[in-house]
Amino acid sequence: MNDDTASTPLPPLHSGGCHCGAVRFEARVDLSHVISCNCSICTAKGLLLAFTPAENFTLQQGEDRLNEYRFNRHVIGHMFCTACGTEPFARGSMPDGTPMVALNVRCLDDIDLAALTPMPYDGRNS
Repeated sequence: MNDDTASTPLPPLHSGGCHCGAVRFEARVDLSHVISCNCSICTAKGLLLAFTPAENFTLQQGEDRLNEYRFNRHVIGHMFCTACGTEPFARGSMPDGTPMVALNVRCLDDIDLAALTPMPYDGRNS
């Protein structure tokens, strides 16, 4: 039996949350592919995003403190804390339909943002 997943290392586990701490999560995510999107919401909020399959994301606390905002084509659920207004993550689907979570890298604990190399993404025109 050939199990290709056994030889594929899991992405690192990161913890994060909103500004006030009401929302907390853990996610396995590769931070070598962070994007800086220029769509209206990412620009206004200064979001840096990293994507991971939904199965790699665990909301630890704060489901009752989250609200969702959708705009434009309404395909991404931007989740924000109703107490502090921070958007720690968003929910959507990859182009192939796989459920995914877009993490606001700025909301991850102990991340050296200066060590990351965000790639520009033209969300404004896509």
